[in-house]
Amino acid sequence: MTPTHLPGRVAIPSLPSILGAFNSAPSADARKLLLDCLRSLRWADRIAAHRPYPDVDSLLAASDEAAYDLSPGDLAEALVAETLPTLPDGTYSAAHTAMSAAHAAYEAKFGHAFVICLEGLPAEEALDHVLEGIRSRLANDPEEERAVAAEELRRLAKERLGDLLRGAGNCAINPHGAAPGN
Repeated sequence: MTPTHLPGRVAIPSLPSILGAFNSAPSADARKLLLDCLRSLRWADRIAAHRPYPDVDSLLAASDEAAYDLSPGDLAEALVAETLPTLPDGTYSAAHTAMSAAHAAYEAKFGHAFVICLEGLPAEEALDHVLEGIRSRLANDPEEERAVAAEELRRLAKERLGDLLRGAGNCAINPHGAAPGN
């Protein structure tokens, strides 16, 4: 039998044990963790209520399904808690100014923060991707943008939940390490 840890090494919980802890957590605790990933009570309640999940893929599929089923009110609730993605460290101040101006225009038009999933994107490309996204989506009508924002929220929730289950501690309101409660 292989020991779970060796002297001088820290035992890192396996993904199944993290999922097991999520599955067995009190409902209020699971719901709180889920709300750190997406601020929709309906989404969090639905995922928490369907525990236990046999594997991570099942949990992520449930996250997707619950996100697809968000009503306009649920979407509005989730969007209220979102803010603009955090720029990478070392980004110059002109970029912050451009980002703030683009975000202000977006928020004035649509009434909520711009959301975009940056999963898999190198940090050095994040600023250009966010600015391009805001600029192109400003051309959307409100109904079209609601659908795009809902898809981005779904992707963000899935990424954040996956990060949480991997123990990355990155299940936050903004992608890539921003603090919860933005």
